[in-house]
Amino acid sequence: MHADASIPALPCVELESTLAFYGLLGFDVTYQQRTPNPYAAARRGGAHLHFFGLKGLDPATAFSTCLIIVDEVERLHEHFASALREQYGKLPLRGVPRITRMRTGQSRFTIVDPSGNSVIFIRRDEPSGHGDDGQEPQSALAKALKTARRLRDFKNDDASAAKVLDVALKKPDGGTGVERARACLARAELAVVLDDAPRAKSLLRELDSLTLSKPERGSLQDERESLERLLRV
Repeated sequence: MHADASIPALPCVELESTLAFYGLLGFDVTYQQRTPNPYAAARRGGAHLHFFGLKGLDPATAFSTCLIIVDEVERLHEHFASALREQYGKLPLRGVPRITRMRTGQSRFTIVDPSGNSVIFIRRDEPSGHGDDGQEPQSALAKALKTARRLRDFKNDDASAAKVLDVALKKPDGGTGVERARACLARAELAVVLDDAPRAKSLLRELDSLTLSKPERGSLQDERESLERLLRV
């Protein structure tokens, strides 16, 4: 007896560019027809996606979404990012198509295809509750970091995430030194994506001025390196 399966059917402006895009990500075309209606199917491992042509579809206002559960996301994101960077000459972080950024320890990321469909890749063992670890944050900075992460990772709302962190960072006693350092890093990354390089540099200067122990600075190294890679995009 076969297990039940669910396969999303996503609208697309036209099949050729859609299938070419997913081909970059390692999807193989398993079926394609042009008449009587445009339709295609693609597969990557156990993930199946179907596409149908939709006249008048505007990628900028599209909202179709599906989830793909995978064993891990960091190496997968790196693989996708490398393929997209080679194709487009840079990592497409804005507009359509695009890929969301990846931080160390992040449990999901989103690919937006040329038709505006969002395909969200989620780590199989992602904690419940929007990926939180179950511990309730206590300080203002810790609460802001949690809210900003949800806005950034789950809603792709960078502007709102930035505003949340800005409010918390204005409080000199909002949390521990490490929490302030993490907030500076998170806000600096958002500043880069929001085309505010001066703000990003100011936050990095504040980060460097914080009094932190060597182990504390070491715990931030991966996040700092991720930001530096983003600055080179």
